[in-house]
Amino acid sequence: MRHIISILLENESGALSRVAGLFSARAYNIESLSVAPTHDPTLSRMTLVTSGTEEVIEQISKQLNKLIDVVKLQDLTEDAHIERELMLIKVEAVREARDEVKRLVEIFRGRIIDVTETTYTIEITGNGEKLDAFMDALSSITIHEVVRSGLLGISRGTRVLS
Repeated sequence: MRHIISILLENESGALSRVAGLFSARAYNIESLSVAPTHDPTLSRMTLVTSGTEEVIEQISKQLNKLIDVVKLQDLTEDAHIERELMLIKVEAVREARDEVKRLVEIFRGRIIDVTETTYTIEITGNGEKLDAFMDALSSITIHEVVRSGLLGISRGTRVLS
């Protein structure tokens, strides 16, 4: 089963590498990883997506909590949460394809952020299924390049990771 683990850790050099090393040493796979400083410059927030049985995820959580850099950890999958990804996609946009791409961008609530004579660069956010559906909808359009941010997640309601 897929799990979204949110980690608050010290914003120090090597912290990310120690987390990644823990996964590598135990042959666990990281499907997605996003990390950036929080409103407190001494802390970073890491959102990590991995898969495994409940026992494996429990073991990962215990090992992560042992790392000195980790302040707090939360498995977002256990409770109601919001998850989003950002995708930038550069597509060919010539002749009738220009209107088709604009229509699809509007349907999927994306934005065209760069325009040339032959291409559009599109920004779209949402859950992974929405981004995959957008790419499927572009099946008749030539895709030149795709960049995805990886998943970000936050608990719904008043629960916070602090």
